[in-house]
Amino acid sequence: MELVSQLVLIAVSAAIINNFVLHYFVGICPFLGVSRRVDMAFGMGCAVTFVISVAALLSWLCTEYILRPGAPLTSWLTGNPEADLSILNYIVYIFVIASSVQLVEMYLRKFFPPLYKSFGVFLPLITTNCAILFACLEIMKHVSIGAGAGAWGGGGGEKWGLAAAMVLAIAGGVGFTIAIVIMAGIREDLDHCDVPKPLQGAGITLLVAGILALAFMGFSGVDSNLKKAISPQDPPAATATTPGDPTEGDPSP
Repeated sequence: MELVSQLVLIAVSAAIINNFVLHYFVGICPFLGVSRRVDMAFGMGCAVTFVISVAALLSWLCTEYILRPGAPLTSWLTGNPEADLSILNYIVYIFVIASSVQLVEMYLRKFFPPLYKSFGVFLPLITTNCAILFACLEIMKHVSIGAGAGAWGGGGGEKWGLAAAMVLAIAGGVGFTIAIVIMAGIREDLDHCDVPKPLQGAGITLLVAGILALAFMGFSGVDSNLKKAISPQDPPAATATTPGDPTEGDPSP
């Protein structure tokens, strides 16, 4: 598969078809906690997209050159060509995510104080946002063992380069932003509706989230059709004919 086709399939799959929140149900805490207003939801989506992009870049570099079996830097330092530090994946990824969150927090505190205050405790909680860790682990899986694109629209056995990893991260962040902004818009409208008392609060929120997940299930199968549309098609093989073949079309007198 051509690189551009693979990247397009990964982007569409991560943003819409296999949305991190509505398909894999990761990142639920900020999805439910910061979706009361559209402006807050959009700010949180942008923050998560930035953090997940930085974390994906650093995770790919760490996995490719340090953590995976036979990583060049680790093999050179230890003198063992089969050195494997993959047991440290979780520790390294959490450290990378925490560092990225600190960068975002310092930036928002300096340049956007109102937005920083509106996030409250949910901004530090991005450190434990499982959507970001999920993206890092997906990148690790496809870099270390060459699991192929799988659910992300490609074939198996292909190891991901940096471009595929970054496309997955950015598209996943965009998909998270789309989901949380839609959720915030619906919740703003619900504030003006007469919601039955037993469903007020978390009840109606979870119900709406479930309906959104069902709606996004309608995109299932789009990736396979898109793959057929953008992948290069092999030309049909020409049928060879031999002299005296009755199918050759030689008219008889």
